[in-house]
Amino acid sequence: MKRFLFLVVAWLAVVASQAQERKYSTFYYQRATLFEELPVTSEDIIFLGNSITNGGEWCELFNNKHVKNRGISGDVCYGVYDRLDAVLKGKPAKIFLLIGINDVSRGTPADTIVCRIGMITQKIKQDSPKTKLYLQSVLPVTGHYNMFGGHTAHWQEVKKINEGLTRLAEKEKVTYIDLYSHFVDPETGKMNIEYTNDGLHLLGKGYVKWAQIVKPYVTEK
Repeated sequence: MKRFLFLVVAWLAVVASQAQERKYSTFYYQRATLFEELPVTSEDIIFLGNSITNGGEWCELFNNKHVKNRGISGDVCYGVYDRLDAVLKGKPAKIFLLIGINDVSRGTPADTIVCRIGMITQKIKQDSPKTKLYLQSVLPVTGHYNMFGGHTAHWQEVKKINEGLTRLAEKEKVTYIDLYSHFVDPETGKMNIEYTNDGLHLLGKGYVKWAQIVKPYVTEK
């Protein structure tokens, strides 16, 4: 019996140790390690973010093989920061960043989220100064479908984040892109249900609209 209890305690200690060492999800590391293996060049245009970015077929939306997807479902600001080296190693021409809504679901205040995006911004500017950075506004969410309650319950935080991102972009002299106003229902202040079927992620129509909004920035020299 004592031996059994010892083995259980030892196993729990190993599990606890592994949990402490692993900051992010299994999927995060699957994608992040893939991105470490894939090349990035100075001709590339990187879409960087969480599941909303992850879901876009960006090279097809722009018919451009240099437009590359570096989104990871479930990612947060610190997760993006921790994997920036794999993106910046090739000094890409442009980065389109959209991050923050999963931080909202964890109860992180808007100003803290903006601060963390500021850390990402500064690292990009420092490590790859010729890369053009585009800060995309966080998209609205809606509780219409009774899904992703942790995200949609704090829907008012999104507008606060975007106000902070506007100031951050001005301070850091990078480009801010307003996606929010194109996807929000002006009557409710929440995501227009025309573009989502779960309140958080986009339908195909939403990705086409997103691509149309950012296309001038993607194609500009």
